[in-house]
Amino acid sequence: MTTQAAVAERKALVERSLHVGDPLADAVIAEMDELGAPARGTFNEGLEKGLASLQDVPPAIAALLAEVQAVPDWVDAEKLARGETGYLSVEVQWTQIALALGSLLPEYSTPRIAGVLAGTGRLVTITQRRLQETGKWLNSVALPGGMLLGGPGYLDTVQVRLMHARVRKTLLKHGHDTATLGTPINQVDLVRTWLDFTYSPLEALQKLGITFTDDEMAGLYGYWHYVAYLLGVDPDLYQSITNHQEAGEWYAAIAAVSGEPDENSVALTAATIEVLTGMLSQMTFKTPLPLTKDLVAAFARRILGDDLSDRLGVATSELVPLVELFAQGNRQSRRWLRLSDEAWQQGLKENIAARRFLISLTEGATVYEQNLAA
Repeated sequence: MTTQAAVAERKALVERSLHVGDPLADAVIAEMDELGAPARGTFNEGLEKGLASLQDVPPAIAALLAEVQAVPDWVDAEKLARGETGYLSVEVQWTQIALALGSLLPEYSTPRIAGVLAGTGRLVTITQRRLQETGKWLNSVALPGGMLLGGPGYLDTVQVRLMHARVRKTLLKHGHDTATLGTPINQVDLVRTWLDFTYSPLEALQKLGITFTDDEMAGLYGYWHYVAYLLGVDPDLYQSITNHQEAGEWYAAIAAVSGEPDENSVALTAATIEVLTGMLSQMTFKTPLPLTKDLVAAFARRILGDDLSDRLGVATSELVPLVELFAQGNRQSRRWLRLSDEAWQQGLKENIAARRFLISLTEGATVYEQNLAA
């Protein structure tokens, strides 16, 4: 049970963290801007092959590479494997729905984050690409071996960290109001994003009938501790989160300082729903667009609740009761799979293949890869 003193300490930490960025990553971006393409090439080589493979390494690059390559003592292969299995046991269409509606829409409800993402215009086109790139990163993180040193999830996560630093520098250069909004992409925003890829989708999946055992939950949160470490999140903001209840308490504390959804939140929500509707209509449910749009709205309301859905501009839907039928089917399917190790392993094999196929659909370099192009 969380004590009042612990609640007060957590609140104070969150408030302080609004004004803290990522000094190591920020220094690397400054160094790359000063030294140009050779520095980016050095970093990429060191990230893939290891710091020991380099000579005459600029100090900021050396410091960051040393940190991300020093795997913490609390990380071990068994824990990583348990965390992988948790995500990989879920069929791709449900992780897509949980990602779009359970992860991204709550993230967009934070006006600090929504303002950064909405500032580029062409929301539908950009949102479609963002969903693809976010899915590529998430699948790279979850696939077997993805988070081992040099693995695709490991590489992508460190690249995402430096993309955050690039955006932070750009916003500060263009007069970001730090007094009102805090440091751009601050530690609160980072841990909020981390929770929107742990607590939020796990909560969404459970509302869709896809449940996890306590051991699976512990494995998932332990796995994502390592992701947080590579992303440069302050350990004090995530290391105490070992189960879903604790994650929910932290989520509530973060939400309390996140602000109310604004016009950018609503615009991003509409664009995300439009993109997800097209994907599900064409590739998954193969239902007419109007019907699929109503179904997506029903999923969103099931996952987010009516209050947040209303504030994000999600349409009402008469299909909300139908979502319970999907949830019942998922609960039954998961029960049957758990009764047969052979069926469970076959499901994992199929889900892994589907995730690898989705990664292959992302054409060209991602934004986080382009940021480090030599």
